[in-house]
Amino acid sequence: MVNKINDILKNDGVIAFVTDTVWGLGCLPSSENAVKKIYEIKHREAKKPLILMSHDIYPLLDYVKNPIEKEAQRLIKKHFPGALTVVLEKSENTPDYLTSNMPTVGIRVPDNLTFAEICRNIEGGVLATTSANISGEQPALTYEEAVKYIGDKVDFVVPSGGFEAQGRASTVIGFNEGNVVVYRQGEIEIQ
Repeated sequence: MVNKINDILKNDGVIAFVTDTVWGLGCLPSSENAVKKIYEIKHREAKKPLILMSHDIYPLLDYVKNPIEKEAQRLIKKHFPGALTVVLEKSENTPDYLTSNMPTVGIRVPDNLTFAEICRNIEGGVLATTSANISGEQPALTYEEAVKYIGDKVDFVVPSGGFEAQGRASTVIGFNEGNVVVYRQGEIEIQ
């Protein structure tokens, strides 16, 4: 299955996969064609950026400006892996087509073994992602829902391996002059 996933991703493909929160859609960050496919699959507005996810913080550090703010480092240590998306200033390695030309990018490390296994075995270890659903509709929470909602639109729906999504979206935070800004309150409570 690892070979199949790699072949799909290297050929501008899009996969669906389980995370700790909801099911996701993803592709290699370097594939502009696959990113376009994700926007088409979801009927997503071009001004809504994708986020980057991995099995570990280290592959994601290439995509953000370093050093990372102290408060961001603290929250990453505390909540990664977990249901927290941290929006940081992006590095020159992050293509504008991923971030809707914004100067920032969201990064996250889901707490899900199936997802971690996918990332450990793909080139670069990072996926450009969003939730597995048509924009405005409920995200998929099970393999069956993922197949039903977007199975005919993606190249592969990765079996969950028994690790299910919990159903509550990640909390999304950013920073303004060192202060935490909560963009979306989700699974993790951030004051």
